Amino acid sequence: MLFNSPVYLFLFLPAAVLGYYAARRFAGLGAAVIVLLAASLFFYGYWKPVYLLLLGGSILVNFYLARPVAQAEKPARRWWLTAAIVFNLGLLGVFKYAGFFLDSVDMAAPGEFPSVEIVLPLAISFFTFQQIAYQVDAYKGLVTPASLPRYALFVSFFPQLIAGPIVHHKEMMPQFGAQTRRGETLTNFQVGLFILIIGLAKKVILADGAAEYASPAFAQAERGAQVEFFRAWIGALCYSGQIYFDFSGYSDMAVGAARLFGIRLPTNFFSPYKATSIADFWRRWHITLSRFLRDYLYIPLGGNRRGQVRRYANLMTTMLLGGLWHGAGWTFVFWGFLHGFYLVLNHFWDWLRRKAPVLAAGEGHFARKFAAWTVTMLAVIVAWVFFRAESFGGAMTMLQGMTGQNGAVLHPSVARMFDPSGLLSGLGVRVGGRGLPAAEFIPGLVYAVAMLLIAALAPNIYQITRANQPTIDYPQHARDTRAPLWRPTIVWGVFAGAVAMLAVAKVFSAAPSEFLYFQF
Repeated sequence: MLFNSPVYLFLFLPAAVLGYYAARRFAGLGAAVIVLLAASLFFYGYWKPVYLLLLGGSILVNFYLARPVAQAEKPARRWWLTAAIVFNLGLLGVFKYAGFFLDSVDMAAPGEFPSVEIVLPLAISFFTFQQIAYQVDAYKGLVTPASLPRYALFVSFFPQLIAGPIVHHKEMMPQFGAQTRRGETLTNFQVGLFILIIGLAKKVILADGAAEYASPAFAQAERGAQVEFFRAWIGALCYSGQIYFDFSGYSDMAVGAARLFGIRLPTNFFSPYKATSIADFWRRWHITLSRFLRDYLYIPLGGNRRGQVRRYANLMTTMLLGGLWHGAGWTFVFWGFLHGFYLVLNHFWDWLRRKAPVLAAGEGHFARKFAAWTVTMLAVIVAWVFFRAESFGGAMTMLQGMTGQNGAVLHPSVARMFDPSGLLSGLGVRVGGRGLPAAEFIPGLVYAVAMLLIAALAPNIYQITRANQPTIDYPQHARDTRAPLWRPTIVWGVFAGAVAMLAVAKVFSAAPSEFLYFQF
């Protein structure tokens, strides 16, 4: 069931909210938890009911393993923890990586192993990481025992189940048992609905619109056909905007839907295209994944405690595995490698600035900030090419186009509008049928520029709703802002209503498209 589908928006979500509050009002908090758990399991099973056995089995095994992990004597506890981690990684390996592994072996030794096609269970990467973190914390004595229904709800809570955020037990468990104060329910509804509407609009208007101009360029590259300069850049920029607003929209809809139940999720997305370094980018993009990789991989590997070289090796290892987490393919691994390499350069540059303060001169100046932002965005966009491409060949064809190696061509219909005097021909730009026609070039360019400007300059929804603490950890991410402040007023109501009308019109105008992070 997709967040942007009519069945979710107008049937499932209202029914789940109504059932939850009815149970809470007439049967108590325990019954409300059961209703919300049942709704979450129905939501997951709606896609493929058989995989409810996988989710349910994973929950049960982890719940009962956590007891000896937390309570057994020290030597045995370590073995129980090892068993829990092997179980979780084993599930992930079989369902997500078995086909990738066998295909990779087949590339080296053709015909030795049969190809395996396994349908990737939704959310397996997310609920696996959540439960690994739970087991590790149980081993450390950081887990408060919970009933099976509350543990199951922690793992399967539908607003965050499919594509995050990767929630932590210490954030969620207390909320499932919290009493709502008088008057708070109305505020939760107002804030949650507003955030959900904005997230839906990001998905169906911006992200899905950008996909129409990104996908043809990448498809052309995968066919092995040359992609000229303008088509390549419009495709790459539109995909950069598509994945930004797709993930941002999903994150908003998850936060908004959870808030309807009085639950605050952690912040997972905080204007990453405003970042002026790759390290800053990863403090803003998929924040809960970064947190998991830091706490349960990077720090256990030694973090930055064992010298610069070891720190760089740990960064590379962490990001390579982060890339593999996103997808079972070598292009995802290389995307992770690129970001690991970027982070190494980032930290090496920071080290140089500390050693040679002259390199930090003018750090607060606009020109320097703009240069840092530009370099960061170029690095991110280049990495997105590998993330989106289906093969290295397709990615390299796109990059060849972006660097002008396949020429720069304007369609006659575009040249008549933008270069009637032929000035660009002196810069090597040719006019011909290979270029994008005006009907594709102009809206594609408008989408690319508009999305980049919105992402780089506009306040995010959490800054706008900051007075109502939209996420459980918002104060940690808050920055000085002059963003307009949302209040339950007529003006904001009219604005939300107008956005909702546009978004709902898009929802009913075409079949809903999957959120990109659903595939992970």
